[in-house]
Amino acid sequence: MLRVLGIKNFALIEDISLEFTDNFSIITGETGAGKSIILGALSLLLGKRADLNSIRNSEQKCVIEGQFSVGAFGLKSLFENLDLDYEEETIIRREILPSGKSRAFVNDTPVRLSNLSELGVHLIDIHSQHETLSIGNQDYQYDVLDTVAQNSELKSDYLKNYKLLNKFRKEFDELKSKQVKAVEAYDYNVFLLSELTEANLKPGLQEELESTQSKLSHVEELQEKLGQSFQQLDEESIGVVAQLREINLQLRKASQLDPSLGELHQRIESILIEAEDISSETQSQLESLDADPKALEEVNEKLQLIYTLQKKHHVPDIDGLLTVKEALEQQVSVKENAEKELQKAELQISKQQEQLSKLAKKLFESRLKTTATISKVVEDMLGELGILDAKLKIEGAFNSTFSSRGADDFEWLFSANKGSEPQDIKKVASGGELSRITLAIKSLLAQYENLPSIIFDEIDTGVSGDVATKMGVIMKKMSASLQVISITHLPQIAGMGQQHFKVYKTTKNEKTQSNIKVLKNQDRVVELAEMLGGDKTSESALAHAQSLLK
Repeated sequence: MLRVLGIKNFALIEDISLEFTDNFSIITGETGAGKSIILGALSLLLGKRADLNSIRNSEQKCVIEGQFSVGAFGLKSLFENLDLDYEEETIIRREILPSGKSRAFVNDTPVRLSNLSELGVHLIDIHSQHETLSIGNQDYQYDVLDTVAQNSELKSDYLKNYKLLNKFRKEFDELKSKQVKAVEAYDYNVFLLSELTEANLKPGLQEELESTQSKLSHVEELQEKLGQSFQQLDEESIGVVAQLREINLQLRKASQLDPSLGELHQRIESILIEAEDISSETQSQLESLDADPKALEEVNEKLQLIYTLQKKHHVPDIDGLLTVKEALEQQVSVKENAEKELQKAELQISKQQEQLSKLAKKLFESRLKTTATISKVVEDMLGELGILDAKLKIEGAFNSTFSSRGADDFEWLFSANKGSEPQDIKKVASGGELSRITLAIKSLLAQYENLPSIIFDEIDTGVSGDVATKMGVIMKKMSASLQVISITHLPQIAGMGQQHFKVYKTTKNEKTQSNIKVLKNQDRVVELAEMLGGDKTSESALAHAQSLLK
């Protein structure tokens, strides 16, 4: 719950600090005194985007700081999920710099606004007079149904499966789209794939063919070079091999006379063996050389095909062509295997729909069971609040059309007068009736939600007299289980509060500013007398005001 709220340099407020009690607090003041500024400051703590125009002194930063007691509300896991430091006395601070930059901190750790917003919904429920229209909003109506039905876990399970169904549907659509494109390009892709397949491509083929081409294109020159080499190696008496044989013979004889020359003889003998082998290989290569125009033509044709394919597919080598071939095989297989893949995807969707339908029915049945409870509580409370013949009828039907809310439709129908047929609540309920219905709903939800604080901003608009008193009683009763703060113009409600703040304006250095103070004892009686509209100094007005203090 909110313990302390500090506001500096915000709108008409220069510097204030408010300490709140656990139960029922009242904020009063004349129209325009600055009550809404307090809500604006709280909204910044709850993650609302900042406006540079809200800075009072444009040369100084604006600071909003709130201290919240959260130890009793099971929020530790939420802090961990948001990667925030958990403290039972948590401090949230928001700063707006003169430059317009906004910063937020939770327990002195910088946080993103999205995290602040996610945390804020678990700290304070701010309900303004304009939000009475929420009762006609379908999302709000479903929230009420699910809160009373305690559907948190079931709804989470449903949403998880709903997202999975949408994922499967998206994958099916993408598969179908690929199939359409594959069909359109199928014939051409088959032709391209056939070209590449017939080319019998393999890694290293291009280098191998280019080497063969070079050899076949220079047969005569190779014969000449090899012939000369063989002649110089093996020519009788003057060839390299013959000379090495003679040297080897002489060194063998010399080593017999001087054993230290044995190593030299072995070395020349090794050279001789290598030279003889080279001579033999040269002769073999020379004999194998034969001009083959037909073979050269075949090699040229294969190479030309490879070059043409590389240019066609914009790749520099065989590896690139093999990559293209693999891609074409996949594209062709999409069409050839599409029907089977589509059937598999459809079966997956069907199974997921079946699973989701079971969850949706459970969700619907759970919601349907709460409608009678909600209707009775609201009707009974509206009777206490002066709408004696109020009827709230919540009708539901299962429709098998999945949405993020479920697969059902609920309609909230309302009638304030006896004999009138209930109709859509947002069309027939007046402002005063919506205020009372909203209070009844909030009172009911307080029994099911572990919410630290709720703020009512002039929820009593459109009511007065005894009805206002009863609204105050309801809010005070709610404050037994959660912190309730009410901004009100009605003295009947103001008298119910256990803590009373008054917002008022003053002028300082020719500038208007809003101030706030805690009213106690006689000051509170005077404020209530003034709110009653009578002479706040008369004994009768003060006596009336005194009687309102409960």
